Amino acid sequence: MTRLADVAGGMDLQEQVARLKRREGKGIPDESALVTATGAAPAAWTVEIVSNVEKNLYTVRQVKILSVGVTPVTVGGSETQAFNLAESFLAAGALAVGTYTVMWRVGDRNVIYVEP
Repeated sequence: MTRLADVAGGMDLQEQVARLKRREGKGIPDESALVTATGAAPAAWTVEIVSNVEKNLYTVRQVKILSVGVTPVTVGGSETQAFNLAESFLAAGALAVGTYTVMWRVGDRNVIYVEP
């Protein structure tokens, strides 16, 4: 029996189809931005704190770092929420609006780690 990975020259056929879709839809400009290895670290994004929702839950927006001495710029227009694991889940959040940090996707939640 021939495996799909053998037919595709070592690359899974589903991965080839996914790459073609992204290329046509211009969804991901740089294929190296994807991590597909088993056991790899979760995806991470640079974000800016927009507001405190409640306790250690914050609204954040993705930003892109351009260069040294240049303020990061907003990527897209959507905002999402993330839990700050450095703060108590029971006390009021203390992070300042405009704080930059890294956000990770863990399970079905976004998390950041910023000590106030």
